[in-house]
Amino acid sequence: MAEISAQMVRELREKTGAGMMDCKKALSESGGDFTKAEEWLRKKGISKAASKGARVAAEGLVGIEVSNSGKLGVVVELNSETDFVARNDEFVKLLAGLVSHVARHAPTSMDNLLEQAWTDGKKVKDAITEKVATIGENITPRRFERVQVDGAGALGSYLHANSRIASLVHVSGSDHAEAATLAKELAMQVAAVNPKFVTRDQVPADVLEKEKEIYREELRNAKKPEAIWDKILTGKLEKFYEGVCLVDQVWIKDDKKKIKDVIAAASKAAGAELKIAKAVRFEVGEGIEKKKDDLAAEVAKTLGQA
Repeated sequence: MAEISAQMVRELREKTGAGMMDCKKALSESGGDFTKAEEWLRKKGISKAASKGARVAAEGLVGIEVSNSGKLGVVVELNSETDFVARNDEFVKLLAGLVSHVARHAPTSMDNLLEQAWTDGKKVKDAITEKVATIGENITPRRFERVQVDGAGALGSYLHANSRIASLVHVSGSDHAEAATLAKELAMQVAAVNPKFVTRDQVPADVLEKEKEIYREELRNAKKPEAIWDKILTGKLEKFYEGVCLVDQVWIKDDKKKIKDVIAAASKAAGAELKIAKAVRFEVGEGIEKKKDDLAAEVAKTLGQA
């Protein structure tokens, strides 16, 4: 059996929110495999990690811009070590410059962006290095997205007041004002509810099958009669889709409507079928795990290592 260390237990606890002894048992039952341990916790009803999303750890800001008569949208995440530096005027100016640069020069990757010309013969990476030296803290452009509307359609954007969450939605099918209004409404929805997919057909088969497997295990543990499993599974999958698929989500402005109803109404008003061509959401530090040491002594004690 694989040795379960205090570090492993601490990391699983931070990711799932489950108790330390439950994390230790999950890792033991799973031979130290983190993915299997998370699944074990979910099947036992201990962890709700899948519905909470990734933990946010890094600091920084996201910037967004829609230009070219609403046909071009750009969103950029720029990370810093502390929130204090993220509010520095020089940091804010650098982010704004990067957003404009991506809009104008259309880099194909982060590496490509860093090598592109900035000003005064410098490259983008040189400009960032200068800011690091001036501010005295590591600064890293983490990701960007550039969305171009070709043909009929509109872009909607939303930047949260704290500049840590930004969203961009491309609605295709018409240049009618309804398309622009819909795109704006959807950008607010995406920022608030964070869907992982736009439609059901985008959910990978393995992700769907894994959900079914977990639901079946939950039903088995609850000793529910197998004769009613299919009916219960159907209901659980509907709730799953409602949580992860944009068109199936409940509209944040009216809980009696789903987003697909909002799209249908806008399409009727526009006199054309409107579709969501793309939805982008950036949240500062999303998916980056920050190392935390305050649990070390507690975990070690639980494992009998203190």
